[in-house]
Amino acid sequence: MAFYPGASSTSANVSSTAEKDVEVTDSPPDSISSLSFCPVADFLAVGCWDNNVRIYEVGANGQTQGKAMYGHQALCFQFAGISKVISGGGDNAARLYDIQTGQSQQVAQHDAPVKVVKWLETPQGSILVTGSWDKTIKYWDMRTANPVSTVQLLERCYTLDVSYPLMVVGTAERHVQIFNLTNPTTPYKTMPSPLKWQTRVISCFPNSTGFAMGSVEGRVAIQYVDEKDSQNNFSFKCHRRDQSPASKDQSLVYAVNDINFHPIHGTFSTCGSDGTINFWDKDSRTRLKSIYLRPMSRSGSSSAFNRSGTIFAYTVSYDWSKGHSGNTPGHPNKIMLHAIKDDEVKKRAQKR
Repeated sequence: MAFYPGASSTSANVSSTAEKDVEVTDSPPDSISSLSFCPVADFLAVGCWDNNVRIYEVGANGQTQGKAMYGHQALCFQFAGISKVISGGGDNAARLYDIQTGQSQQVAQHDAPVKVVKWLETPQGSILVTGSWDKTIKYWDMRTANPVSTVQLLERCYTLDVSYPLMVVGTAERHVQIFNLTNPTTPYKTMPSPLKWQTRVISCFPNSTGFAMGSVEGRVAIQYVDEKDSQNNFSFKCHRRDQSPASKDQSLVYAVNDINFHPIHGTFSTCGSDGTINFWDKDSRTRLKSIYLRPMSRSGSSSAFNRSGTIFAYTVSYDWSKGHSGNTPGHPNKIMLHAIKDDEVKKRAQKR
């Protein structure tokens, strides 16, 4: 596949360093696994390999203060309303933490680590979805101890995203299973990934018509659900660097760690192991902006837009893409806040 138009890392008019971005106060002391903004208030939840989840309040000008912290081997989490956080972890459980009371309780159980949790507000009421390495997804009404239903997947759940009624699950062995949540127990469609290497992340379009997915091989695929839109499917290379100007066919390849859609404009970000964050417009197939984390770090492990799309949070932390040997002493662990400008995320006119 061809490079995404405008994806050259030398495009100076869309590039900047991260030096002017604001660091969150009291960042975690160990590698950061994931982060998530609250959808109804500017609270930010952050998971760390020290087995704690931290919750920060973020002000309009980027000022932050710690609100709460609780213990969990969290791999993922999401807010349920304004004052509750649900985390899934390596203890095979999902836990709900109430910021106001400081109380934590288990709300879901699997036979292997819980890789994804999603809190859904549906016409039928609120529901918790959990995806696990035990090759299942489960739906929970948290007023009862047992799942409402369990769906067997083809392989271990690596990533899952929802834009109701669309839910897309990416598993091991490059399977993609698509669900219409009006019929949540039966996949609407099952397909192999359009990318040749392991799926790292899936993020649904805000309008629920499709999804973006990233792989360990520095590629992103844009996929539409309906066959009538399949002519708009494409993939592109990103988070790569040429080893030298004379060897453009020999690139260093980095994993796509995270993909997030802007809540207003529908453009999206990618966060990579090369220490670069890119903003993209899928409709005009254009790169809008790049943020280079170097010299702070060569790893961007997780990212998120706040509810209004005015703040973009990202991590400067080792993502374990090079194993234990890559975790060198003194590697930074920071959460950074970038103030979004409209021209960084607004869609461009499509070329005819």
